[in-house]
Amino acid sequence: MKILIATDGSHFSELAIEKCADILEMAEGTEIKIVSVYERLRPMSGEPFGVSNEYYAQAENASRKVADDAVEQASATVRRRFPDVNIGVSTSVEPGRPARIIVETAAEWEADLILVGSHGHGFWARNLLGSVSDSVLHHAPCSVLIVRTPRVEEGS
Repeated sequence: MKILIATDGSHFSELAIEKCADILEMAEGTEIKIVSVYERLRPMSGEPFGVSNEYYAQAENASRKVADDAVEQASATVRRRFPDVNIGVSTSVEPGRPARIIVETAAEWEADLILVGSHGHGFWARNLLGSVSDSVLHHAPCSVLIVRTPRVEEGS
C-alpha cells in the first residue's frame, strides 16, 4: 500500500498521523511519502510601502524551513509508531498551492491513500480561509482519510 501523508507541521497534522497509526495496519513493503507544501510569496505590484525583495526571500525561506521541519517531525513519528515494520518512508517539500500539489503528487506517485488532518474550522472560517482537506477530498485520484479534530467555534 502507498500512503501519502500531507503535513503542515501543525497539531492537527500530528493527530492525523497518530490516528493513521491507530487504525491502519502497516505491512512489510508499505510505502509512505510525507509531503509538506509551502506557498511562494510574490511581491504585489505597486506596493505602497516599498517592501524589499529581501523581505520576500526571508519570508519564503522561513516558510520552507517550517515545511522541512514538518516532514522531519512526521517521519520521526511514523518511525516511532512502527519500529518493527520495514516500511519505506520518503519525504518531499514543495512550493505551490497545498491542495493542488498534494493531489498532483498523489497522482504521480500512484498513491492508494492520502492522509490529511482537518483544522476543524466552522462554515465561515472554512469559506474565508479555504480548506485544503476539502479540496483534496474532491480532486484526489485515490481514497482520502481526513482526520478531524473538534470543531473550532467561530470567534475563538
